[in-house]
Amino acid sequence: MIKYEKAIDHELSQRLSGNAREIGIILNDYKTNLLQKRDRYVRDPSLTYHISIGDGATLKGLSSGWLKSDGISSLTFFDREGRMLASVFKDDKENVRSFVPVQDAVFLSAKYMADLKDSKEISLAEFTENQKLNLILISKVTAAGGRTVGYIEQIVDLNKDFLSKIKNRLKLELILFKDNGQVVVASHPDFYLYKKDFFKNYFRPGAEPFFDLNVRGNPYGFLVYPLDWGITKFYVALGASKSEAIAVLKNVNYTFMTVVGAVVVLLILTILVTSSWVLKPLYDLVEALQSFESQEQAVTIPVKNDTEIGLLTESFNEMSKKIWTARSDLRKKITELESANKELKDTQTKLVHSAKMVSLGQLVAGVAHELNNPIGFIYSNMTHLQDYSEKLIEIADVAEKDPKKLTALKEEYEFDYIVKDLPKLVSSCQDGARRTRDIVLGLRNFSRLEEAKLQEIDVHQSLDTTLNLLQGEIKNRIEIHRQYEPTPLVHCYASQVNQVFMNILSNAVQAIDGQGHVWISTMALKDYKGSKDKTGWVQISVQDSGKGMSAETLEKIFDPFFTTKGVGQGTGLGLSISYGIVQNHGGEIQVRSQVGVGTEFIVIIPVYPPVQDKHPQLTS
Repeated sequence: MIKYEKAIDHELSQRLSGNAREIGIILNDYKTNLLQKRDRYVRDPSLTYHISIGDGATLKGLSSGWLKSDGISSLTFFDREGRMLASVFKDDKENVRSFVPVQDAVFLSAKYMADLKDSKEISLAEFTENQKLNLILISKVTAAGGRTVGYIEQIVDLNKDFLSKIKNRLKLELILFKDNGQVVVASHPDFYLYKKDFFKNYFRPGAEPFFDLNVRGNPYGFLVYPLDWGITKFYVALGASKSEAIAVLKNVNYTFMTVVGAVVVLLILTILVTSSWVLKPLYDLVEALQSFESQEQAVTIPVKNDTEIGLLTESFNEMSKKIWTARSDLRKKITELESANKELKDTQTKLVHSAKMVSLGQLVAGVAHELNNPIGFIYSNMTHLQDYSEKLIEIADVAEKDPKKLTALKEEYEFDYIVKDLPKLVSSCQDGARRTRDIVLGLRNFSRLEEAKLQEIDVHQSLDTTLNLLQGEIKNRIEIHRQYEPTPLVHCYASQVNQVFMNILSNAVQAIDGQGHVWISTMALKDYKGSKDKTGWVQISVQDSGKGMSAETLEKIFDPFFTTKGVGQGTGLGLSISYGIVQNHGGEIQVRSQVGVGTEFIVIIPVYPPVQDKHPQLTS
């Protein structure tokens, strides 16, 4: 309906636009008519002569006849200096009147005279206070030699009579406006009652030229159209009654609402019939479906008819029985799976414990071997220390009881040698004890069994501690190359990360037969795989010069219970557990290898691990 109303306004706007162009044509005809009459006037040699001599009285009498027959509102003559000679015009009652200045001279505008130097005529419009618009044509009058002898001004008034004629012919209301929106002359007296700035908004740049206005209770649609007369621009507003269109629109609205009402009533009746005959069985079916989960047995619905809904009900009853049977079987299977899963977890726990015990045994064996050297050295030195102490005690007793025998006893016991060798033995025992302390401290720092919470660790310190524990397998055989770059402290479960380093470094050492090299490097990563984490990542690389692995072995390297070691030498759980630890810390472990060249493990862990609700069982 809104589109229909807009279409009516559009059609009316098109019609009024055509009428406005017709008014523009009328104004052009006026101008053409004035030009033809002017040419007729200036061809009269008496007119040229009397203008050149300034004979205003003769000009008045000559032009009075022209004014009566030519339909012009005013004729005015000026000499070559622009001084008025005579003016003949019609008053409001269409009587011809004249004016000849006697004392006070009246001159033509200097601006118009300047414009007429380069043109034959100029046209303009003037707005008067008595509800008229004057269309003016000012022309030069020249003598036979082309010399300017004077000027002639022709005026046609656009007043109420002009608008009334057009109104009667086009059946429209008309208003002539200045370019600021002020009313000049109108076809209806009510338009003069509006405030001066009432129509101003319709003349702003970009304003809609079509607007609605009530004229004594009757709706009108008005279109603002621009016109011009020479150098002057003005506007005309044409208004057509919308009464008939609104009446039609009301009838259409009434018809539309009647049809809509009928459709609504029909829909309500259809809904009621559908609800009672069709939807109720469907509602019963939906209710049965919703209660299916809470029932302890199969849900069935009575079949009330042989229609498609009845067939659907029968199908639902059969489906309900099958689902109930399947649900019972599924519960039994779930119980069996839960039992099997519990047994599998118990077995997995035992296997992991076994793997940890094997790793612990290997670690203890290495540590025991490493401890044996300083402890054995201390033990061997204790015999000499005991012998030296006994001799020194005896020398002290002799010095106290029988000083005369002191010199001979000191030579017998080699006192000077004891004095030189004793500090060396003590220093040697101190070195052995210090080495033993360092090994035990490194083992404690490695395990950190007393700490079960996140803490900051220095990966460089953790790597060095692990290398110290593996020193028994490394020394005199493998050369370690460290390339540590500055890295931030990592928040992690220290004992678990140390276990990862132990598994990787131990595998690297065991992969080398005889002499070899291990390269360890660290670096900080700011943007890993497009991550927006501002805290960053730390990358640890361990590369060995060992045997290397084939592509088939690489695919299974992190599988539980997969090992390339001999029977009794490995469980195949070390790298699997390491993989789980790194994953639960939010990191990643990569491996690449080439047979005969070596293997490289790369561990990438975040500075801060993912937030977890409780301590994760990373190694269980």
